[in-house]
Amino acid sequence: MKTDVNGCSTCPAGEEQWEERTSVIGGTTMVQYDYRTPGGRLFSCVAPSLEQCRRARDTWLRDKRLAPA
Repeated sequence: MKTDVNGCSTCPAGEEQWEERTSVIGGTTMVQYDYRTPGGRLFSCVAPSLEQCRRARDTWLRDKRLAPA
């Protein structure tokens, strides 16, 4: 995934990016996932599958709607 010079995600607003990574120790494959809301808030996580990342994102979005901005 692309990052800026400070190591921050360059994921465009309203889009998602992901990349599979394999651990050097144990060979486990994980998905690194970023989603930036249309308003610019960034959600980022690492999980065993893209589906799990998207479920975590959906939970985060539901929780953010309930919390004051």
